[in-house]
Amino acid sequence: MPPEVPARETKPLERFWPYVDLPEQPTPEELAALHPDLAEALFGAPPLPFSVSVEFSPFEGPDYARAMELARASAELKDHGSGPTLRHRARFYPPDVWKLHALFEVVARFDSTEVLVDDKPIPYARELWLPLMWLLMK
Repeated sequence: MPPEVPARETKPLERFWPYVDLPEQPTPEELAALHPDLAEALFGAPPLPFSVSVEFSPFEGPDYARAMELARASAELKDHGSGPTLRHRARFYPPDVWKLHALFEVVARFDSTEVLVDDKPIPYARELWLPLMWLLMK
């Protein structure tokens, strides 16, 4: 026979954590800082127009300042990682094809440079999608 358990005299508090003042929803700044793949998994694909992004790592030399200047001229520039894993992602829409071309000319020589179509790595993005974008150059 189990021992008798006395009834509680007080009711436990409903708050169990000392962090009760944290908002339940993320702030707009936190949402903007999410990696695009994570944001898509959590909230679905955003209704963005077609875009091509160039993602590259920092590199030594005078061209890095030029690459960052061209990346800042993109529709959107995000940095991912820190230290040795830092990557810059510059998004371009079709009307900005000249800016995309200028940035790609600077960073194309590096093997770590990736071309993303709608934020996804697509096979033959460099060989197929970029030349298709160059057709928009007038």
